[in-house]
Amino acid sequence: MLSALRSIPKQAFTSLRRPLLSLPISSNHFASATTPLHRSLATTTMAPTTKKTAKSYPLNVPGLSIPAVGLGTWQSGPGEVGKAVEAALRNGYRHIDTAFGYRNEKEVGEGIRASGVPREEIWLTTKLDNPWHKRVKEGLEKSLENLGVEYLDLFLVHWPASLDPEKEGANGGKGEVYQDWDFVDTWREMQKLTEMGKVRAIGVSNFAIKNLERLLNDPSCKIVPAVNQIELHPGNPSPKLVAYNTSKGIHSSGYSPLGSSDSPLYTNDTIKSIAEGKGRTPQQVLLAWGVQKGWSVLPKSVTESRIKANFDLDDWELTEEEVKKIDAIPDRFKVCGDDWLPVKVFFGDDE
Repeated sequence: MLSALRSIPKQAFTSLRRPLLSLPISSNHFASATTPLHRSLATTTMAPTTKKTAKSYPLNVPGLSIPAVGLGTWQSGPGEVGKAVEAALRNGYRHIDTAFGYRNEKEVGEGIRASGVPREEIWLTTKLDNPWHKRVKEGLEKSLENLGVEYLDLFLVHWPASLDPEKEGANGGKGEVYQDWDFVDTWREMQKLTEMGKVRAIGVSNFAIKNLERLLNDPSCKIVPAVNQIELHPGNPSPKLVAYNTSKGIHSSGYSPLGSSDSPLYTNDTIKSIAEGKGRTPQQVLLAWGVQKGWSVLPKSVTESRIKANFDLDDWELTEEEVKKIDAIPDRFKVCGDDWLPVKVFFGDDE
């Protein structure tokens, strides 16, 4: 319950600073894990396992690791997303991803409380919306209020697009960006949140190499983003971007890992053949591919049977040859582009 939530220790918010940019992540980073969730995840990650649902990836914040499989809530509608979150948590998920821009944070919070799973056992991510870039602290407080929680495990800049809220209807509905502010300024304010005791890690989403380089090379950037959440599936594998993230100590987290609800990947011959050979669904194969490639995956569903099926990833693996076959799928498509924004954020530099 809300009243039972405890403020997390200040030492849990230690952040990676610029001098450590190229420092390899080591097992010592797990030593300061401060909650039952992160202690258990740290232990799990250190040993070889086929338990993908118990797997986690260490972040560049000492002691923090992010669960490999989470529930995505983009496009999950009112009246169903809360039940989906509750079902996911009751069936073993411990990673929930939402955003202010999804307009479902309140219902996500209701689902968390209805599940009965203690807050400290859940990794919770939400995101700063584009019109809030000049109001970062206020945006965080609003999301905390919506979710009914006292802290976030991860707070992301949703898009590298700083929109003026007073011009939301301009430019054919796309809005307009500020002339005196952009995502570098937003990140400067995001960094201040780590001292508040309400955010365990900060990161970005939908950042291409071009924008990451600009951010990381700016003198105001003192904290390297812990995560870059990007669209990742065999139709948009983004190998250069994933490699760039890794080279900077940034974890890649994949949204739309199934390639949308009517994904052409479900009928792809390579995916179908591998799935049939293993007695698995195409969705399970796609999720296993992502986890085995080294990123966290965030499948979205509001149907309990599918939520369960998407979590049925333990005690089986794709072979190295099967992973290579999926890597070699030539078809390319994006679920989420940038044509709805007044500024370009994807530059074709990810592959």
